[in-house]
Amino acid sequence: MSDSNIALAKRLYTLFGQGDIPGVLALFDPAIEWREAEGNPYQPDGAPWIGPDAVLTKLFMRIGADWDGFTVIPQTFTATEHGVLVEGRYTGTYKSSARALDVQMAHVLTMGGGHITRFQQYVDTATLQAVMTPAAS
Repeated sequence: MSDSNIALAKRLYTLFGQGDIPGVLALFDPAIEWREAEGNPYQPDGAPWIGPDAVLTKLFMRIGADWDGFTVIPQTFTATEHGVLVEGRYTGTYKSSARALDVQMAHVLTMGGGHITRFQQYVDTATLQAVMTPAAS
């Protein structure tokens, strides 16, 4: 199972890197539970998003509108009991502040039935917030 889970995780990041968002969403369980790191500006209330459409509208579409060159760079894939731990980096430039981001991240992916059923992000949210704060006039 761990080899197939790692293959699924690698497919996810390959599709995201290619900009194939429909392909990414197809890898999600219809009831995927998506959680950003506490303090992430995109999910300030901390409530999970449920389902691929919620992730699309509340995150992916906003990333596309808010960032230039946003990239997720996975570096390691480690099998876990129920999925995969992915460690890597985020890079990009936040459009409204013109500040560049280069920050370490970790994603915990839970899998079942050949789909991603749960996503948990960990990232330095202080750095993320600083980059996403509009530049002073």
